[in-house]
Amino acid sequence: MPIATYSLTAIDCPDPRTLAAFYAAVLGGEVKRYDEVWYDLYVPGGARLSFQLSPDHRPPNWPRGDDNSQQLHLDFDVTDIDRAQERVLALGATPLDVDDNGGQRGFRVYADPAGHPFCLCWA
Repeated sequence: MPIATYSLTAIDCPDPRTLAAFYAAVLGGEVKRYDEVWYDLYVPGGARLSFQLSPDHRPPNWPRGDDNSQQLHLDFDVTDIDRAQERVLALGATPLDVDDNGGQRGFRVYADPAGHPFCLCWA
């Protein structure tokens, strides 16, 4: 018997409204403002991502750093990784590791506008 049920993933950032809009453009869904420091994205399929104001936010280091670790990252499955890459870059993502070895891996790594790493993965 589980102890709890999953509710959401909360992401610290310097601008919750902007980061919620970025992920809504990537994943779809509806953004709802809870208050000035918290926004929720209700993703199709039932998941929820929340964005919490952190005025002193420092983006995590990728792939890893001793002083400011990655902590977590999000993976998103896509059917056309090249087209998905074009779209997330147009939204403000930064490429971190886009697999310049001829597409041998099944994923590419980016940073969202607040610096959190996320991956686009072949579906």
